[in-house]
Amino acid sequence: MNYRENHYVPCWYQERFLPVEGEKKFRYLDLRPARIPDQNGVLRPTKNPRRWGAASCFKETDLYTVKYGQQESTDIEKFFFGKVDDEGRHAVDFFAQYESFNDYRGRVPPERIFRSLLTYMSVQKFRTPKGLLYLSALLKVSAKNTLLDEMQRLQNLHSAIWTESVWVLANADSTATKFIVTDHPVTVYNREFFPDGLSARRHSDPDIWMNGTHTLFPLSPTRILIMTNLSWARNPYGNANKPRPNPSPFRTAMFNFTEIQTGRQLDEVEVNQINFIMKRRAHRYIAAAQEEWLYPERKIPTDHWRKLDDRYLLMPDPRCLYLGGATLIGYGGGRSEAFDEYGHRPWQKEYRQSADAVESRTLYAFQGEYARLFGPMRRGTSDALGGKRDDIDSPEYHRYHLDLEEGHMPRGFKPRREARAIKRN
Repeated sequence: MNYRENHYVPCWYQERFLPVEGEKKFRYLDLRPARIPDQNGVLRPTKNPRRWGAASCFKETDLYTVKYGQQESTDIEKFFFGKVDDEGRHAVDFFAQYESFNDYRGRVPPERIFRSLLTYMSVQKFRTPKGLLYLSALLKVSAKNTLLDEMQRLQNLHSAIWTESVWVLANADSTATKFIVTDHPVTVYNREFFPDGLSARRHSDPDIWMNGTHTLFPLSPTRILIMTNLSWARNPYGNANKPRPNPSPFRTAMFNFTEIQTGRQLDEVEVNQINFIMKRRAHRYIAAAQEEWLYPERKIPTDHWRKLDDRYLLMPDPRCLYLGGATLIGYGGGRSEAFDEYGHRPWQKEYRQSADAVESRTLYAFQGEYARLFGPMRRGTSDALGGKRDDIDSPEYHRYHLDLEEGHMPRGFKPRREARAIKRN
């Protein structure tokens, strides 16, 4: 095996998105195609998109090769990524098929699968050319050897924040368009962080610990994992750019499988909106099984960044959420531990203080607004208390949710008939 040809999006992951029938090749689009002179000296763009297999896509020679004097080492590709990819492949497959924790009958403990997915996603976010540029700017490190060492040391930087997020596994089974692959597949969206804005040009992506940042990761052509900070899911009327409660990434965090929302069926416009977000956040290359999927901007009502979220595109169904969520753990010998829903510990002054009067009002307002926008049909269900495995609320329960909006909507916000509430002028 040639360990100097480095696929920053692994071949096994790419192959999940190849056509099921026919030629196993992508339509591979260069978003900044080079121009080469023709025989008359006129600069013309290269062929675009190309038809390439996974082995030819999303790779660079010696991206992870390190040098020590005259010696070169490919150990990062061979050993570090070898283990991360091997365990990540099984984890991606598990969550691509996940429906309910009550249905799990596997031999591997689910917490091990969960950790493997987080490690793979966290490393994947760093290992791309865009991710390495971000890490270099974050750490103010330019030396390649040092940067790759730091990537390994910080391999779980994102894990605590993602662990405490609300997870939604959404489906594109019934749509003509399926999910694309990009050169930066762990994507983020923040409605206030425009990709052409000055902040985006300086810092690449909004940080995941910013309140309103969603993380998106396609698991297959028909399934995507969407993670939303709990503070944003409880209060989408707040400041999207401020840090979420307890934003420190270097700590222990607790995850509850029963709170994963499944059953969300995306429509054609929503799939194209998500593909558009992933395309705009890509560094240079995207790929798809069909050429028309490479141009999602042609199939969405607007490409205005903030308006993509006008109907809560990436939000979990708030009717599955509840206030509180502290976790208590008892061990043999009488030792115990406690965490609130934001990872605070009992000796911290913020412990169980984040769900204050603001969140208790805004969550109820959001539940009411969401029920009005989408009706009694749930757009996600979970195994948790209040999550309900029924797909539709009874007329009485739906009326209960509808009545919440008027009584709890934050002051200064104006409800809209077909879109999320906005601040009054």
